[in-house]
Amino acid sequence: MTTRTETLSALLDTLVDDDPAVPLTYDVVAGELVVSGRSDIRDRAEALRAELEAVGVRPGQCLAVMLPNWSDALVWQFAAAAVGAHVIGVNTRYNTGEVAHILTAARPAVVAVPAAFHGLDLFGRLTEAAASVPDVASPTIAVVRGPDETEATASEFDLGSGAWVAGSGDTGAVEAPETPDRVTLTAAGIDDDPQDLLAVAFTTSGSTGVPKLAAHRHSAIVRHGHADAAIMQVRGGDVGLCVLPVSGVFGFSAAMAMIAGGGALLMETVFDPAAVLRRMQQVKVTHGVGADDLFGRLYDEWHTGERADLSSLRWLGIADFLGRSKEIARWARDEFGTHTSGVFGSSEVFALAMLWNADDPESVRWNGGGRAVDSAIELRVADPLEDTPIADGEQGELQFRGPNVVDAYLGNPEAAARAFTKDGWFRSGDLAVALGDGGYRYVCRMGDVLRLRGFLVDPAEIERRLAQHPGVGIVKVVGITGDGGYTQAVGFVVPTDDAPDDTDAETLKSWCKEELAAFKVPSAIHVIDRMPTTVGGNGSKIRAVELREWAQNWTDSERDYRRD
Repeated sequence: MTTRTETLSALLDTLVDDDPAVPLTYDVVAGELVVSGRSDIRDRAEALRAELEAVGVRPGQCLAVMLPNWSDALVWQFAAAAVGAHVIGVNTRYNTGEVAHILTAARPAVVAVPAAFHGLDLFGRLTEAAASVPDVASPTIAVVRGPDETEATASEFDLGSGAWVAGSGDTGAVEAPETPDRVTLTAAGIDDDPQDLLAVAFTTSGSTGVPKLAAHRHSAIVRHGHADAAIMQVRGGDVGLCVLPVSGVFGFSAAMAMIAGGGALLMETVFDPAAVLRRMQQVKVTHGVGADDLFGRLYDEWHTGERADLSSLRWLGIADFLGRSKEIARWARDEFGTHTSGVFGSSEVFALAMLWNADDPESVRWNGGGRAVDSAIELRVADPLEDTPIADGEQGELQFRGPNVVDAYLGNPEAAARAFTKDGWFRSGDLAVALGDGGYRYVCRMGDVLRLRGFLVDPAEIERRLAQHPGVGIVKVVGITGDGGYTQAVGFVVPTDDAPDDTDAETLKSWCKEELAAFKVPSAIHVIDRMPTTVGGNGSKIRAVELREWAQNWTDSERDYRRD
């Protein structure tokens, strides 16, 4: 049965009981910090809980939270959990189609939107999304004034089911609509205590099709937060950098780890590297979690601008999206004595599901993967076709069982069946290698692996070799179907600003031949001025699908933007 200590409300109560005045969040308003203590957050969550009950929100319903990284986003999470509802985060960068998908799949009874944010017409986007799915009942709108307390008129935000200004205490005659149950329990969630309600759902990346909405229970969130906090060595007085949106699993998991460990959060809504570095120094940030695109921009700003004192920074967790994680890890170690770990996670198993231990050598822990953060998390590497375990050192699909595994999907009954093996293991869709000592090295998404001359090749192996060339700044390798139906590796390179003149395709292929087997050398290398990227809740990622299109269209000759 769920105990008091396994709910989000109990987690917050415990923190308040320990010391109510300790800061929990630092919002940024006009460049200045606005501090909210633990008791402040609880009081605001309690007031919002009362409003949600007043408009008729019931246990089991979904609330969509379309807010930037304000402390309000956390208040909504705690308040929703208190009434038994679950939150689906809506990234403020989502387009109309993505918002419409959430409205259809999750059927939220209430959508929280900011009164104003950064000049974005988020309510207009929501209005367009709702109009595109006329068969879905319009949700009630909660207008959030935000830390700058922007004035708002509720009637200007009404989609047809009423609106109110959250935190005002005045819900008027607003009644949230009845909504259908969109929950399909998974093999991991079907036997859980039914009183252990769903509390949060995350949108998956959609790399394997239509994005799924993966939901987790209270106890899973709290347990995982404590497990991460222990590995990250979070303690009272620590401050985590919260740049990644808490609407996404990466930002959410990092935030919950800091909260569970008794730390606070620096809530950054607009990423200005120089300003972020100044505030990191001001509040003495101790922990940071993100991808190498985020930390790479901080690295670049630190080296070209004012060198902020980040000596308080003890721990970094980095996902390697752009191939810069090791460069950043060395900088953080040499300048500030920071411990850096590669990470692994997903919407379905939480971010930070695996981290490396403090005593793992840098050659290991500066890579993606890690060790399960909780002893109850089971891992195996299996043959992706047979779902049978394979030997240590061999590549296979990383599969999970345990309390961190997705408990339900919203609006997608088929996903619950497809995601699990017959014997109850969750299929991550990621290739990994078991190291034999409890550690697992991430290789790549199964869809990214290349079969070259009959051998499975991780494109990162080729990328690492290209990245070692002094003229290469960013690199990505993709596969296309070449003559005869065989897969060919094609490289894309963004040169450094001071790249030697001979940093061209022929030179780079010769560079690869010095250390790689002949069949791993790219058949073509294109030199481009920038990588196509997509920005989501977990950071910027290179759009491999677009690079594949370019590669397929450019089979006539190798491109070099400096000469073409």
